[in-house]
Amino acid sequence: MATATTTRRGADTKGPARRSAAKKRLSATQLRPLGDRVVIRPAEREEMTKSGIVIPDTAKEKPQEGFTLAVGPGRILDNGKREQMDVKKGDKVLYAKYSGTEFKVEGEDLLIVGQKDILAVVED
Repeated sequence: MATATTTRRGADTKGPARRSAAKKRLSATQLRPLGDRVVIRPAEREEMTKSGIVIPDTAKEKPQEGFTLAVGPGRILDNGKREQMDVKKGDKVLYAKYSGTEFKVEGEDLLIVGQKDILAVVED
């Protein structure tokens, strides 16, 4: 469970005059990536090989496939115009193996990557 906590800088947080911290639950639908960043839900990893051998979590490969949950507006170019994004919300994408930043929201593993780390959109 991810929470966002905010307090006024330099505020006295001890004693009866303590200001209560505003706690708000964060959900994946509330994320709005900045610039050319994309939030991805990695695809489920295989639990078992085709021959029936169970794969332990420590031996599983990092997924390189997932679905876009949120897409930023695009980066601002030198001429001041915004670059159009090549992906949209809901796309199935392939991305570089060790790219981005992993994080959890409400127990769900998510990844935020730059558009340059997305290698392809999988067409159905």
